Amino acid sequence: MNVVAAMSVVGWVVIVGALAAAAVLSVLAYLRPRPTPLWSAAGSLGLAIVAASTVPDDVPAVAAPLAGLLGMVVAVFGGSPAAATALQLAMGSSTPPGAHGGILVPVRSDEPAAPGVVPARREVLRGGLTIGVLERLAAAGTIIAGFPEGLAIVVAVKGVGRFTELDAPEARERFIIGTFASLIWACAAALAVHLAVR
Repeated sequence: MNVVAAMSVVGWVVIVGALAAAAVLSVLAYLRPRPTPLWSAAGSLGLAIVAASTVPDDVPAVAAPLAGLLGMVVAVFGGSPAAATALQLAMGSSTPPGAHGGILVPVRSDEPAAPGVVPARREVLRGGLTIGVLERLAAAGTIIAGFPEGLAIVVAVKGVGRFTELDAPEARERFIIGTFASLIWACAAALAVHLAVR
């Protein structure tokens, strides 16, 4: 076995191993939100990206689909805890959660609230967990498929779908931070696969 072939085998072992570790840790972070599995998944994902950028061009037949599958698992499951962590770091617990996965914001009214009366609240950004999974699936899929322009479509559809809920400042901030963190995670996972199978 020549040196290039040996480097390719070692490189692919590192890529697949790092993506497998990132996938397991991402699923753990998704099921039991804690910072340790998420940060460990981020480290494994970083290792996969570095290894994928240095591996020689010959791609083993079984490695490409396996890397693609693992990359999608990392993208879909790791993005939710990444977004939650980013929101916690940026905003803390400044907005109360709603009953359907959204947040509670005051109902806008031209009349000032009476002293001692809690203003009425409404839930916005409902279904964010499901929308986030679909968003990351689409974002990672477009990059892995070699169609990064598809990201613009994903962001546009999400923005149009949420437009009417973004009148409250709390909702705008959460939407932007959560969307960026989720998409950056999905794009990083897809980048590892894209670099490896280029």
